[in-house]
Order: sequence, then structure tokens, then C-alpha cells
Amino acid sequence: MNVTTPASGPTDRRTATLVMACLGVFVAYLPVTTVAVSLPAVQSALGATTAQLSWVQDAFVLPMAAFILTAGAVGDVHGRKKVFQAGLLFSAAGAAVALTAQSVQMLWVGQALAGLGAATLLPTTLALISHAVPDYRERGRFIGLWATSLMAALAVGPIIAGVVLDHFDWRWIYLPAIPVSLLATLFAARLLSDSRAPYERRLDWPGQITATVTVTALVYGVIEGGADSFTAPKVLTALAVAAVSGVAFVLVERRGDSPMLDLALFRSPAFTATTLVAMITFLGLIGFFFLLSLYFGMVQQLDTLQAAWRMLVVTACAILVGGPVGRLMHRVSARVLITGGLLVVAASLFSLVGVDAHTSFLALAWRLAPLGLGLGAVMTPMTATAVASVPHHLAGMAAAGNNAFRQLGGALGPAVLGALLTTRALDRFPGHLADAGLTGAARERIVTAADHGGLGAVAGLDLGADTGRVIGALGEAFLDGLRLCLLVAGSLTLLAAVVALVLLRRPRGTGAGHTQVAASGGAGGTASMAGAAVLSGSDGGEARGEV
Repeated sequence: MNVTTPASGPTDRRTATLVMACLGVFVAYLPVTTVAVSLPAVQSALGATTAQLSWVQDAFVLPMAAFILTAGAVGDVHGRKKVFQAGLLFSAAGAAVALTAQSVQMLWVGQALAGLGAATLLPTTLALISHAVPDYRERGRFIGLWATSLMAALAVGPIIAGVVLDHFDWRWIYLPAIPVSLLATLFAARLLSDSRAPYERRLDWPGQITATVTVTALVYGVIEGGADSFTAPKVLTALAVAAVSGVAFVLVERRGDSPMLDLALFRSPAFTATTLVAMITFLGLIGFFFLLSLYFGMVQQLDTLQAAWRMLVVTACAILVGGPVGRLMHRVSARVLITGGLLVVAASLFSLVGVDAHTSFLALAWRLAPLGLGLGAVMTPMTATAVASVPHHLAGMAAAGNNAFRQLGGALGPAVLGALLTTRALDRFPGHLADAGLTGAARERIVTAADHGGLGAVAGLDLGADTGRVIGALGEAFLDGLRLCLLVAGSLTLLAAVVALVLLRRPRGTGAGHTQVAASGGAGGTASMAGAAVLSGSDGGEARGEV
């Protein structure tokens, strides 16, 4: 088998790899906030319900969660450069479909194709960096720049959407991704060197099928349960299918000769911790961006660009902190950085419970800024620790596994928090209408419309002189749901902080978890380990290599 070894090539080749990896992750994450802040415009143009809007987000995030592991395996077997280019082409194709969408269903298709592209790009970009930079200390700086590019995409997305929606149709928010993806594909052909896993690996189709069914059924059940009822037959069926296929996935991966996700990776406490932290954190983060965009549009009645400037507070602060954190990683332990960052994020989420329809930009900014600062402190060490906590030859699988669970959290975020928001808001809406002086047949007509079409359906009614009072009641009901979601998201973040605090400890001597992982590294598990680094040291300790 023709396999390349870890690169120690010229500086310009490593720089080119870094640039292409950063561009790849930028393309992968650009649709997240670009679409999030455009949801009110999408809802108005296509008449989508709240559940359908959740699927606009999840149609993108769901394939990311379901296919990341397979994309990592395909890259290991057939070459990461080829898979990287395929991911860029999927992203361009998805943007092209969404650009021409005339229905919410067609938009889902475009989002799903873009999500497949993102699923392909995320593990391959990290694997390309790991191949080009085998030294874990230097690799940490490269991953820091990779994480900064991810946050830059989240920062630029709302601005692009705001400018586009001020002058053009909402569909044009997808245009920038097309030329960027196509140009990056051409540059990758000239600048990137290919690499594969340094051991024999085969594609794990049983694992892929069971993983896809598990994630899809779980997210579908949560979204439809929130929109309808968690006792509805279709919801119970979906959740049962998710449970059965999840068990099947574990059994398949335990018995397979070349598993898509070697479960022995979880014997490393650092890998387990960062994976759980990634999933819980992104559940709250992506769900929060989804709700925040609705808050700006439905409650504060802001246009997209005004909403974008407010969301930029989060991502700009995360980028500001990302660089210094990358340099601190070998002076301050990952345990301190991740736990401390998560505590700051939780505090920010709890402080946002106090917002209302009239909260000013400044009053909102001091609550959002700590959220960005905390995320900036978490992202780089979380990703670097996941990759460095296993032997070097399993770094690609570790990156894919960490990203898969991160995107599973991201897929569940809009679903879980959207369901909580809808349930609480619909429950409180009739009371707020009564408080506003609306009773009798008028009130029943409005409540019925909301029950059948979601909160967004109320805006399409002919309310006449009652418009102001109904919109005010709608905003108050939304705020009731938002406050519940913020409490849940903050509590989940605290849980993630506890996980990091407990599991991110320096192993004593040669970690058994690493030894066992190396021994079970697939069919070619006899490949030598080149000093796998563990960044999960004790408080204030340096990262240590172990064999």
C-alpha cells in the first residue's frame, strides 16, 4: 500500500497546508450563522413554521454529525487531499441548490449537500495539519489558527447575510460560498500534498449505516416531538429506532476489524472529556445562535444587519482570545483553560435571562462578550487535546470522532432548544393575549393559528387594530421560552465544565488508555507511535509526551 509518512517538508508546503485547512474549515462553517440570522427572512418568504425552520438548520448540521466519521475513514483510505476537494465541491453544490430554492424543502436539500461538504472538510483539514506538523507543540499553534478560522466564519456569516438582505433577495446569501469553494479546489490541486493513514484501513459500512440511522432518527424525534407531541406515534417510533440503532452501532464498532470509530479511544480520559465537552457545548451554542436570531427578528424587530452586529460581539471576542490561548496551551493546562472558559460561558448565558424586548445594544453586549471570551478559551485546547490524547497514527480518527460528537450536539441544539422554546411560548401565549386585552373569538383565532402553524404563523394573520397588542404578547411569550432555554443551556454548560474538571487530569506514567488504544488501532495497529502528546495535564502543568 502506498502510504506517506508524516511530513517534515519545506516551510512553504506546511504554510500552504495550513492556509488550505483554514480555508476549508471557513467554508464548512460559513453557512451556520449566515443562515441563522436569515431565518426570519426565510420564514417570511417561504411561510415556514418554527419546526421547518429548525430543519433548515438541522438539514445542514445533521449530515455533518452523521458522515464525519465516514469522511475521515475515506480520507485515511483513499487520500485526504481528494476528500478535501470533494468536500469543497459538495459545499459549492449545496450553495447552488439553496441559491435557486423556491420552497423550504428545496432549501433543505441545499443545506444537506452543504452539510455533507462540511462533514468531509472538518476531519480532513485536521488530518492534513496533523500529517504536515507531527510535533505536538507546533501543531497546537496550527490548530489554534484552524479554530480561529472556524470562529471567523461564524463572525463573517451574519455580516454577509445582513448586507445581502439589505439589498438583495435572501437566497443570495449562498452566493459567496460558490466561488470560494471552487477556487479553493483549484488551489488545493496545486498546493496540497496527499496523505493517508499509516496503517491498513477499510471502510466500515455497517458502522456508517447504524450511525446515520441513529443520528437522523434522534434529531427527527426531538424536532417533531417539540412541534407535535413526544407521545405521538411517529416520535416514539423515531426515538425507539434511534435507541436500537445506537446499540447496534456500539456492537458493530466493538466487533469490527476496521471500525469507523475505535471505541478504545474512549479509554483515554482526555479524549472522552473533550468529546463530551464538545457535544454539550455545541448543543448550547448552535441552539443559542438559532434562538438569538429569532429573538432579534421576532421580539426586537431588528433587520438582519442590525442583528449581525450584535452577534458579531460573540464571535469577535472568541477570535480575540483564540490567539493568546493558543500560546498559553503549554503553560496553562487544558483542564484550567477549558473548565474556566465553560464557567464564563455559563455565567454569560445565565445573565442573558434578564433581557427583554427593549434591551439596548450596550446592555446586550456586556452579556454577550463573556460568551465569546469563554468560547475562545475552550475551542483551541478542546480540539488540540482530542487530537493529541491518542497515538499519532489515530489522530485522524480522533479528530473525526470529536467533530462527529460536536456536530451531533450542534444538530440537537436547535432541535432541543427549539422544542423547549415552542412548548413554553405556546403555553404562555394565551395568557399574554389576555393580559393585552384580547379575549373571545379574536383571541381563539390567534391561539389556534399559533397552535397549528407555530409562533411565526401569527405574523401572517390580518390583525387590524390589534396588531400592536398581538405582537407584544407574542414577544412576551417568546421571551418566556427564551429564558427557559437559556437556563437549560447554562446548566448544560456547567455540566460540561464538571466533566472537564473531573476527567482532564494528568495520567500517571504511561497511560493505560493510550497503550490499549495503540494496541487496537485497527488492522494496522502495529504501526509505531511517534510520541503521542497528552495536553490534559494537571493545573498549570506542561503537556507531556508518552509512548
